[in-house]
Amino acid sequence: MEIILGKRLKELRTEKGFTQQEVADYFKISSVTYLRYEKAQREPSLELLVKFACFFGVTTDYLLGLES
Repeated sequence: MEIILGKRLKELRTEKGFTQQEVADYFKISSVTYLRYEKAQREPSLELLVKFACFFGVTTDYLLGLES
C-alpha cells in the first residue's frame, strides 16, 4: 500500500505544480523526509496523512490506494 501512497503524493504534487521543497516547507518537514514519503521509504503518521489529503483535496482512501 505504501508504494501507491508515494506514487499518489508525487502525482498530486506535480499536478498542482509544487516542488518537493514547497510541500515540505508547508508541512514544516524536511525535504528529505517528504522525498522518502514519495519514494515509499518512509510512512507518514496518520495525522500527516490526513493533512496531505486535505492539502491535495483528496481522501485518505485515495492516497492509500483504496479508491480510484
